Amino acid sequence: MTDEIADALEVRTAAHFKALAHPFRHRLLFALGAGPATISQLATGLGAAKGTVAHHLKVLAEAGMVRTAHTRQVRGGTEQYHERAFRRLVGETGDSHATAALLGAVAEELAADPDPLLHLRHLRLTPAQAQRLRVTLDDLVRDAEEAGPDQPRYGVLVTLYRRGDPPPAS
Repeated sequence: MTDEIADALEVRTAAHFKALAHPFRHRLLFALGAGPATISQLATGLGAAKGTVAHHLKVLAEAGMVRTAHTRQVRGGTEQYHERAFRRLVGETGDSHATAALLGAVAEELAADPDPLLHLRHLRLTPAQAQRLRVTLDDLVRDAEEAGPDQPRYGVLVTLYRRGDPPPAS
């Protein structure tokens, strides 16, 4: 395809939520992060049946999350290579379904890593400090330079949220 891959896809539509509702679709999206692949390649790599992969790819495609990268003729048929339609997913703020879907996908990835980096810290910040931190984190992830396809892949999850702390005692 000649269309460029979008930098970010904001999870906000019913189709997005439906697409992210099944853990196998998360696995497909992560697998396609390595580059375009056929149904056969995905089925082999994920240890799944081709029919299962085809079904879940269709749901992702209907949500605009996966598209056909290119096709090629093989043995009298046409083989399709599928790719993600985005570089990164962005959860719509305040939507617990999108947050749960994204965190569920990341939890599966973290469980498979023998040495993940995971920090949770609560800070007291002014609104201006929080905004500066938000911009810095967003820039850092968005502008991270990718190495070549022969290098290992890493997942990065960044979130900044305001805690629902009870008001101070008067």
